[in-house]
Amino acid sequence: MSAVAGPVDEPEPSAAPWRTGLPVARRPGCLPEPPWDDPSLGELIVPADELQARIADLGAAIARHYADRPPLLVGVLKGACIFLSDLARAIGLPVEMDFMAISSYGSATRTSGVVRIVKDLDIDLTGRHVLIVEDIVDSGLTLSFLTRNLLARNPASLEVCALLVKEGLQATSLDLAYEGFRIPPEFVVGYGLDVAERFRNLPFICEYRGGDPAGLS
Repeated sequence: MSAVAGPVDEPEPSAAPWRTGLPVARRPGCLPEPPWDDPSLGELIVPADELQARIADLGAAIARHYADRPPLLVGVLKGACIFLSDLARAIGLPVEMDFMAISSYGSATRTSGVVRIVKDLDIDLTGRHVLIVEDIVDSGLTLSFLTRNLLARNPASLEVCALLVKEGLQATSLDLAYEGFRIPPEFVVGYGLDVAERFRNLPFICEYRGGDPAGLS
């Protein structure tokens, strides 16, 4: 990969280092609130306003780094679709976008360990400055597969922007140029993240405490 961009300002540390500002635990009168007051939704991990503030910061940092070479944003479907849309508007450069779909979960809440490409890119990456836009990194298996695959296509540079990184689950160190939030190693939904295709449209990110997603319809 090319050299990592300059650091993006991180939130001030707190008693729980994964916390972003002051997340609010789910309790009566706090988010999630109607119409999102679902019993399968647990603790609020990242509120909507903190998401948008952080994405604005990421967009500004990306614009500075790629000022003379607008990047091709590669979104990883389906989870990154909402994040990529907001991030692209925050960058302020004439970026291009393309999408891949990669599966390692199916409808489960744990990765199967087998990664496969469901939809490939339409754009040739040769000589392009490519920025992978990921929703979440947990084991790092999918991201490792993706970076190896895209590097083989001869881009001029390849970097990664991940909205969320789960603490303590990566087998190897991550090479992330841009990172939104560190979160606890629970299964989370919202802002593009789903369980059995539900909850992608939540405007915040929270813990999922429901049952087996295979039984959802």
